[in-house]
Amino acid sequence: MEQSQQVLLGTPEQRSMLGPEGLIARTVAERADDLREVRRHLHRHPELSHEEHDTTEFVLERLRDLGLAQQRMASTGAICDIPGSDPTLAPIALRADMDALGIPELTTVSYRSTVEGVSHACGHDVHMSAVLGAATTLVRVADAGALRRGVRLVFQPSEEMHPCGALDLIGQGVLDGVDSILALHCDPGVDVGHVGLKSGPITSATDPVKIQVRGAGGHTSRPHLTQDLVYALGSIVTQLPAALTRRMDPRSGVNLTWGSVHAGSAFNAIPSSGTLEGTLRCLDHDAWDKAEELLESVLADLVRPWGIEARVTHDRGVPPVSNAASSVDVLSAAVTSTLGREFLDPTAQSLGGEDFAWYLEKVPGALARLGTRTPGGRTYDLHMGDLMIDERAIGIGASVLASACVQRDLLPV
Repeated sequence: MEQSQQVLLGTPEQRSMLGPEGLIARTVAERADDLREVRRHLHRHPELSHEEHDTTEFVLERLRDLGLAQQRMASTGAICDIPGSDPTLAPIALRADMDALGIPELTTVSYRSTVEGVSHACGHDVHMSAVLGAATTLVRVADAGALRRGVRLVFQPSEEMHPCGALDLIGQGVLDGVDSILALHCDPGVDVGHVGLKSGPITSATDPVKIQVRGAGGHTSRPHLTQDLVYALGSIVTQLPAALTRRMDPRSGVNLTWGSVHAGSAFNAIPSSGTLEGTLRCLDHDAWDKAEELLESVLADLVRPWGIEARVTHDRGVPPVSNAASSVDVLSAAVTSTLGREFLDPTAQSLGGEDFAWYLEKVPGALARLGTRTPGGRTYDLHMGDLMIDERAIGIGASVLASACVQRDLLPV
């Protein structure tokens, strides 16, 4: 606890340092209370995907207070450029997602959500606060003449919904002329003060899958005279995920998991239609490219004995986030200079999805995992209404992102 608090506020040595790193440490220490209040305001007023109107206006107001020119994007998104001293260098981008989830908040904190059934249960309020904190710091670094490369701030709506907001912003040119892009994501399984990094894939491809089945239906006393659709659904539920694991390279990490099964309304009638919905996740990009065709082929083989019709809707969600080694090096240098090498953690690839992946299809970049667990405290989970964040993570995230923008030009990338 004490050590992590010292990291957040900056050590006396850091605060007395000359140059951009010392300025970053001093600024974050001075603005720690303000950054916490920014996060609490955002936490009190969560907004769902594509509805982030007040959130966007709040972000724009904070950017205006810094004297920065901003631009609305995709109706509920925004970008803002912090000029560097060398206009020949392409800017580096920092991305923060803005939307909340349709999950009721279960905490009793004084700044709990005021919106019924909606909460920041994924930590996007922390992401926005950290990027705004980095912006505050980088403006001071730029004013001191120590920011060579400009920085583009990207505040993105609708990370949680498909189709995602990243594609909207990319289509509107937010990556035009950008050198690379960085982001943080809260990790409640990692202690505050630590940052997890990994080169290559760090998340999974995530696709919504819907299967609709139809048959003649009939009385449960005569299943042999009907197409027993419920029995067929049971076979699909259990056998389709298993068959995929035997038809695809096990190293690709293919996982099909159901979240919804619906059929029928009477105990003594075989229904004529039913629906399955779930997610298909792939750790490997090549496997993701092949999955749709194979899914349809295997499903057709499975339902043939039951004589029913099955139609699959497989929406391409997001590819895996694949971190560029060069951008991981930049973030590693930032963590080392800001926190210390001992606070840089290796991290494993997860089956979670993140639309930050779409940016990395266009430019190099990296997603880091920001520790938010109080040391010795409970490990919470994302997308749960009781999620608690150690707020010292805000300043740590701001410091790391600001330092990365400076480190970008100190490394041979």
